[in-house]
Parts: sequence; C-alpha cells; structure tokens
Amino acid sequence: MTISREGTNLDPWYGHYAERTAGLSASEVRALFAVASRPEVVSLAGGMPAVSALPLDTVAASMERVMTERGPAALQYGSGQGTPELREHILEIMALEGIRAGVDDVVVTTGSQQALDLVAKLFLNPGDVVIAESPSYVGAMGIFRSYQSEVAHVPMDDDGMIPHALTERIASLRAAGRSIKLLYLIPNFHNPAGVTLSAERRLEILDIARKNDILIIEDNPYGLLWFDRPAPQAMRSVDDEGIVYLGSFSKTFAPGFRVGWALAPHAIREKLVLAAESAILSPSSLNQMIISDYLDRADWRGQVDVFRGLYRERRDAMLDALDHYLPDLTWTVPNGGFYVWLTLPSGLDSKGMLPRAVKELVAYTPGTAFYADGSGREALRLAFCYPEADQVREGVRRLATVVRSETELLQTFSPTGPIETVHRPHASAPAPQSEPLHPAERGPR
Repeated sequence: MTISREGTNLDPWYGHYAERTAGLSASEVRALFAVASRPEVVSLAGGMPAVSALPLDTVAASMERVMTERGPAALQYGSGQGTPELREHILEIMALEGIRAGVDDVVVTTGSQQALDLVAKLFLNPGDVVIAESPSYVGAMGIFRSYQSEVAHVPMDDDGMIPHALTERIASLRAAGRSIKLLYLIPNFHNPAGVTLSAERRLEILDIARKNDILIIEDNPYGLLWFDRPAPQAMRSVDDEGIVYLGSFSKTFAPGFRVGWALAPHAIREKLVLAAESAILSPSSLNQMIISDYLDRADWRGQVDVFRGLYRERRDAMLDALDHYLPDLTWTVPNGGFYVWLTLPSGLDSKGMLPRAVKELVAYTPGTAFYADGSGREALRLAFCYPEADQVREGVRRLATVVRSETELLQTFSPTGPIETVHRPHASAPAPQSEPLHPAERGPR
C-alpha cells in the first residue's frame, strides 16, 4: 500500500509503473457502454455498426468452409504481415477510392486501432506533437497520450480542417521549439464531427505537410459508407510517400473479427511488420481466411449498399427529429458514416448533463471526449448507426426534454438573463478566419 499526502493508493505496484502509464485513462465512450447497453436506454453514444443487417447465414457458411477445407492452416500461426489473399482483397477495396498499390505494401493488423498504435510506437517520443482536427477521434488521442505525446488541435468547418489554420498552428509550434511528428486526419465522414474534407483542401493540406516534412495518417474507416455521393478520392491516391493510410473491416463488415490494415511507404511498412510481430506475432489467420472467403463468394459490394441505405435512413430520422424537437440548435449534416455533431445553447455542459440524460433513458457522448484538453463541453456527438430509425427519433425526443429542462434551469438561476443559442469556435483551437463547424446544407438550426 502506498501512502501519500494526497491519500492512499490500494495498488501495491503503483510506484513501479513506467511513466508512460500516466497517459492511460478510461475512454468516455467505453465508460458509457455499460449504461448504454441497458435495453431501456436509447443509445446515441457508441459507433456500433448494425451487424444484424449482415447475411449471417453467408458469414456462417464462410466460417464452416474455412474450418472444413483449411482448418489446420486457419488455426496456425501466420505471417506477421497478413495473408497474401486478404491483402489482394484489400487492394481491390482501396481501388474504389482511387488508391493503387502493391500487395507487399499492405500490413494486416488487429483492427485499424492496432495499426494506429504501431505507427505511434514507431514515431512518437515523449514530448512530440501530433496535430489533429478539432475535435478528433477519442481512441486516437488515447494512443497518442499513451506514448507521452501532445495533441495540438486545428479547427474545422463544413469542409474539414482549415488549411490556413493548420499553417498557423505549425508555425506557432515550431516557434515554440516543438517537434511535430504526425498529422492525424479522418477525412471522410469524420468521427465525431460528421464532416468531409473537401477535395481542394486535401491537396492544400498535402502540400502543407510536404513543405513542413510532416507524415500524414489518413484514417478512413467510413469511406465507403457514403449516402448521396461518394467522398473525394483518398489522399493516398495522389501521394504514396507522405501518407500512412489506415483501413478497417469493422464498419463495412463486422468489428468482431478485429481486422484492419495499414498501407505505408516501403521503409515504414518494413518497420510496421517488425513492430506487429513484436506485439502479436501475427494477426489471426482464422479471421483473415473467413473474411477472404466472404469477399470471394458474397456480394460484398451489395452488402455495403445495404449498409448505406440503412444508415442513410437512420441519419434522416435523426435530422428530422432534431428539426422537430430542437429546431433552435445547430448540428452538422453528414453525407456518410455514423455521426452528427450537435452544439448546445451557451452555458450548457454536455458532460455535466449526461447523468440527467441517462435518467431520461438516452445516452450520447459528451464533446469533452474528443479534445485533448477537455474542451468541448458545449457540444456532443450523436451516433445514428445502431438504433433503428424509430428509436433514433425517440432518443432525440428524450434528449430534447433534457436540453429544455437544463436550459430552463440555467435561465432561472443565471444572473445575466436568458441564455442565447450561439455557435462558438472550439475553445481548444486557434481562432479560425472562416466559420467554425456548423451545418452547411439545411439552413439555420
């Protein structure tokens, strides 16, 4: 037992941990799962795919076929880089977004989360800086923090990261003597903001990164899940040296298989394989073979279309419900993916409001989860991917009850009078010259 002036720590090994463990903390998203999984709660919190829409008999047939025909190989250790057959399929998938590469350029990983962890392990020293959008993916920030690096946010608007703000951020960090190692982007149907980086800005940001010798991580789990029109082609399609591209089967097939990949320049790829072998020896041969069999035999493109239609219906249900129940607020309008980013009335705190929302049997993710410095209390992420459309509408109705109650309470006790609904730049980011994140397609909210 460790006794200090701050109190008692019941972990007998507390004083033995490496310094980097100080960066390990519970994800606000993961912490919500226990509550959100209760059947009476409408969860608009977690980005869980609608796996019930998969042809489960077809998946089961692939599992049975692999075990019957290739069982011993499927249950054995495999290559640290992944099976050649699955890597060939991955090339076919990436070609849909304009990427041309060779099978040797792909490294299969245990989900794209592991790929991101491996890249961070290869590049980040304590005190290094990773530049990311404002807001950014909570799982990525957890990884960067675990390697004792700092996340520096750059503001976004409806067209994604703002290039001139990125240039200013790089200049200010360099002037302060900081080492910038990575630029982390989710260009398509961003998690959590739901916006898409425009084609023009992709080229601008690539040019900025090249001039400043910064490696880009292009994290693209949602790219094929577009609704009304495809996203611009991948940044990796026009630059094969300055980008590590991350992909995943979790959103377009099933997260339970835990299979993702990294497409990296040659020298980085070699180190990724060595790092992966050091961490896990090899990704699951069984899971790779099942996915390869499914991609060989099933109409996987048609299944992606099924997911698009399902998620489009649920997005529309959320947007209609927001229009009906919370017409005075602002939110983003995604053209794909899983998420809507909602801005609350001034003075409301999405994190502080969450327990009262759960009491009303609805869950969301507070905006604070998506900022390295805990900013974002004025916003929250709503996921429309998992509940059915009528549940999405009911969840928004319950949320509106909470928002109205909190607003009335704040107005009652506010010394400055009525609360105004405003949209403010994100507090953690440098002030942008153009409009901050706001709805572009459906008028005032």
